[in-house]
Amino acid sequence: MLDNATLWLHIYIMATNEDNVFKALADGSRRALLDRLRVCNGLTLNELCEGHEMTRQAVTKHLAVLEAADLVVTKWRGREKLHYLNPVPINEIYTRWIGKFERGRLQALDNLKEALEEDRHE
Repeated sequence: MLDNATLWLHIYIMATNEDNVFKALADGSRRALLDRLRVCNGLTLNELCEGHEMTRQAVTKHLAVLEAADLVVTKWRGREKLHYLNPVPINEIYTRWIGKFERGRLQALDNLKEALEEDRHE
C-alpha cells in the first residue's frame, strides 16, 4: 500500500506526463509527424522532413517535444537516428478519459439486449 506522499507524487508525475502528451498533440505539425510514423515507422529526420513545409530545425524541435512526451522513441542504427511512434501514452489517455465512458455505453447496450431478449421470450 502506498502512503499519501507517494500516492500524490505518483499522481503528480502522471499529470505532468499527460500535460506533455496533450501539449504535444495540440500542434497540427506534430500530429502530422505522428501520422507519418503511424504509416511508416522507423524514419530518419531527413525522411520525416520530406513533404513538410517546415525547416529541418522546425522538425527537430517538434520531434523534441514528441520525445519529451514519450510519443516518439528513437534508436540509433549506425549514424542514422530512427524515429518510432510510441502509442502507449495515447492509450493511457484513452483509458483514463474515454475508455471509462465507453464501459457505460456498452453496459447500456448489454442491458437493452437483455431486455429485448426477455420481451421476445415472453
